[in-house]
Amino acid sequence: GGPLQQEVFIHALLSVSLQDGSRQRKERKKTVSFSSMPTEKKISSASDCINAMVDGSELKKVRSNSRIYHRYFLLDADMQSLRWEPTKKESEKAKIDVKSIKEVRTGKNTDTFRTNGTYDQISEDCAFSIIFGENYESLDLVANTADVANIWVTGLRYLISYGKHTLNMIESTQNNMRSSWLGELFDEADVNNSRKVSICAAVQLVKKLNPGLKNVKIELKFKEIHKAKDKAGSDVTRDEFIEVFHDLCTRPEIYFLFVQFSSNKEFLDSKDLMIFLEAEQGMAQVSEDTSLEVIHKYEPSKEGRLKGWLSLDGFTNYLLSPECHIFDPEQKTVCQDMNQPLSHYYINASHNTYLIEDQFRGPSDVTGYIRALKMGCRSVELDVWDGPDNEPVIYTGHTMTSQIVFRSVIDVLNKYAFVASEFPLLLCLENHCSLKQQRVMFQHIKKILGDKIHIDPPKPEDCYLPSPLELKGKILLKGKKLSTNCTASEGEVTDEDEGAEMSQRVSIDSAEQQTVAPKKFQLSKDLSDLVTLCKSVEFKDFPTSFQNQKQWELCSFNEVFASRCASDFPGDFVNYNKKYLARVYPSPMRIDSSNMNPQDFWKCGCQIVAMNYQTPGLMMDLNIGWFRQNGNCGYVLRPAIMREHVSYFSANTKDSVPGVSPQLLHIKIISGQNFPKPKGSGAKGDVVDPYAYVEIHGIPADCAEQRTKTVNQNGDNPLFDESFEFQINLPELAMVRFVVLDDDYIGDEFIGQYTIPFECLQPGFRHVPLQSLTGEVLPHTLLFVHVAITNRRGGGKPHKRGLSVRKGKRSREYASMRVLLIKAVDDVFKTAMLPLREATDLRENMQNAIVSFKELCGLSAVANLKQCILALSPRLTGPDNSPLLVFNLADQYPNLEHQGLLPEVLKKVTTTYDMVSRAMEFHENLHDLAVKEGLKGRKLHKAVESFTWNITILKGQTDLLKHARSEVQENLKQIHYAALTSNLSKGGPAGGSSGSESKSRRSLEAIPEKAPVEEEELTDEDH
Repeated sequence: GGPLQQEVFIHALLSVSLQDGSRQRKERKKTVSFSSMPTEKKISSASDCINAMVDGSELKKVRSNSRIYHRYFLLDADMQSLRWEPTKKESEKAKIDVKSIKEVRTGKNTDTFRTNGTYDQISEDCAFSIIFGENYESLDLVANTADVANIWVTGLRYLISYGKHTLNMIESTQNNMRSSWLGELFDEADVNNSRKVSICAAVQLVKKLNPGLKNVKIELKFKEIHKAKDKAGSDVTRDEFIEVFHDLCTRPEIYFLFVQFSSNKEFLDSKDLMIFLEAEQGMAQVSEDTSLEVIHKYEPSKEGRLKGWLSLDGFTNYLLSPECHIFDPEQKTVCQDMNQPLSHYYINASHNTYLIEDQFRGPSDVTGYIRALKMGCRSVELDVWDGPDNEPVIYTGHTMTSQIVFRSVIDVLNKYAFVASEFPLLLCLENHCSLKQQRVMFQHIKKILGDKIHIDPPKPEDCYLPSPLELKGKILLKGKKLSTNCTASEGEVTDEDEGAEMSQRVSIDSAEQQTVAPKKFQLSKDLSDLVTLCKSVEFKDFPTSFQNQKQWELCSFNEVFASRCASDFPGDFVNYNKKYLARVYPSPMRIDSSNMNPQDFWKCGCQIVAMNYQTPGLMMDLNIGWFRQNGNCGYVLRPAIMREHVSYFSANTKDSVPGVSPQLLHIKIISGQNFPKPKGSGAKGDVVDPYAYVEIHGIPADCAEQRTKTVNQNGDNPLFDESFEFQINLPELAMVRFVVLDDDYIGDEFIGQYTIPFECLQPGFRHVPLQSLTGEVLPHTLLFVHVAITNRRGGGKPHKRGLSVRKGKRSREYASMRVLLIKAVDDVFKTAMLPLREATDLRENMQNAIVSFKELCGLSAVANLKQCILALSPRLTGPDNSPLLVFNLADQYPNLEHQGLLPEVLKKVTTTYDMVSRAMEFHENLHDLAVKEGLKGRKLHKAVESFTWNITILKGQTDLLKHARSEVQENLKQIHYAALTSNLSKGGPAGGSSGSESKSRRSLEAIPEKAPVEEEELTDEDH
């Protein structure tokens, strides 16, 4: 960079290192550049990092007891050693030779960190360790900011690679690949071969490469360079163009990542990329060909595409591509079982669909229906009243909302019913018309919707409703129905009028239910006959329903009443919803059309929670986010625990749910891109001070939120670098919401959000596209995050490693059985308990062994086994590049074999690995343990709650063991492939040489199973 860059750079450094005078520095006069905010200078190359290290930074040095020392660390100008001051040692001893550094490790991943009393207070993102010397000693450091830690880690990794040749290396390769393709682009724009282009053309060229940048910012950068050179005229040369691109388009956080994975620190070759795709992005069965495809698709330079190298710009393109979107592409199409009864799905539903503002005096309009249907809504509402000229109209009775003609709504439904989804659409008809206009309604429905209307009566032999698949392309009418013995052309039914409820009390105790006699009204038989699977009936109480209700009868619950059922009878509500559809609609007191929280009712199994689509905000974000899964088809299969015939579930549980393996979600918010100024916040001009929230929404035990620090005055590319951890007890009902706000003393303004079901998260480094308040995607506005999902905490005191930190050291929590006081049954349950305990122990031992193994490999709990083996591989190679240890892949379990003498540290690794391997073998006994349980609960039709509870526990534990088994299989697969990738294998297919490597990455056959029978089971579980 030019002198200007260095000047700005030194300022950035001064603002970064703590001025505590441990090195007397001359007080400089502060200078403010006319254009750039102090945060402008970014570290974006190896030389930036090395310069910063030569200038030095204050770092905290951590020791194993709770001691922490503040020291000033710097790199000697000859780049041969790392020193610190003040020190009691002679200056020769207070240094580490760069040559002796074995690895630089990020995070709190050494014994020193783990045993330090302040472990929990140290930020994962500011901590790093330098492992050096023959005995693998560690120097454990904490920087004041994550940015400073990144600079040291990246600079040191570069130094380890190039040692004393670092400087020549930096000078010779100053981004060759980047300069060459940018040069070509420049030459194309320079049509007159004048070796310069107009500033306007140059701005457009940069803008084309990075559409999120603002024109003003690019132009300012060019003018700054010209001013620094005292250059007249505003034309731009090739070098100036390249310099501006480098300054504005290099993302430091991606550069740090790039150096971490690049073996030569200049580009990723196909093998580097393969490791990144496999170990970080969680891609299965990656070959070098996969890498080459990525390189050809995203590498901008011809040289890179030719040689199979991915430059920093290609890597950035890949990370910004749809392949690195946070949302799992599998969920973009219908991917759930659509053959279950209708009552087993959540159904995307809208309330008063005809309104586009509020429900008291707002306008009604057919666009309400169009918008809802295009968004994947599968249940719409029509309030029909007598209108002028014998044409029925739609509006909210008893209010001042405007009216729309019934016929035009039916037209719109006919046209848009199945644009977003082929699965059935519910029309909730609230009919207040005279018999005369009911005939008109019937004619319109019959004529316009024709055979789309489902008119087959329910089959008497069915106990459940048909499935969405059977009802594809059908419209189901929900409404009142005359009794079957009515033969006249009309009959009397009670009026359904949700609008009139505003003045009525709702109570759960049927004795004191409203004494107002329900209004009666005349219903035409023709209309009645169109209602088949969704007959509206009134809910009395759960015992009555369990005894009398038919599966085709549907009750609507006012939100206040539904909340009371949810808190007073949570288990009953879930059981009720296994067979019947329940519709919950917002309290009529919400005259501003605000929304209820749909999760309050989903957690009780309610399928149809009607939302005011016209009212944006958190609740609508949750609804839209939830139904993104399963191809946004409007139907989402409910968790198994809510569908199984014999199971007990109460959403108000404070702990983990029986049979569901709780998960730990680790999210790191790395950076943001192009945050717009919030609408209507004029006070601060164009400045944005962003911070991000991560919220978890789910069952009450899972709800949580954490926020990052505020980044001042930077909405273009703020760096957050903060890691959070959440425990998720019922993953199937959890959602993650990312929100970005502008920190303002008057009131924080909303910038953007994105809500995603937990089950749709993709692991690894991902971009999150933010949406505006009303749900539009904000152009180029992104959060860059890292996602990992594990089932164990790492670090800290070993006894805290279980999921719930509340347990004592010794006590293991075993699921507890309830006593029924029926001796025969209790005895059966008792015998089932012992094998289950053994199995639980085995499962816990496996998971704990794996955590210790990760720690020995110097990785955090977030890591997977593939990353462990890859991290170990440099240590497992002797001086002449021959492996000290190899994985024998010939056996069923890849085991470690010594090849000669081992240093101490590796002996420890081998013993821990053996523990992991032994723990994995237990899945052989799982089958027998499960057989011992063989408890079929169907015999006892009187499903006592304690009985269903015990069954749930038993089934749940068995499911967990099955889950543990597939986990073992996955772990074996990871070790297998990692051993192949790092050339540490023998005896399996293809021992080592990289030529045959791609062939050896066969699917699962790589892990032989003993008996062919098991192989079938394995494939079922793995797919």
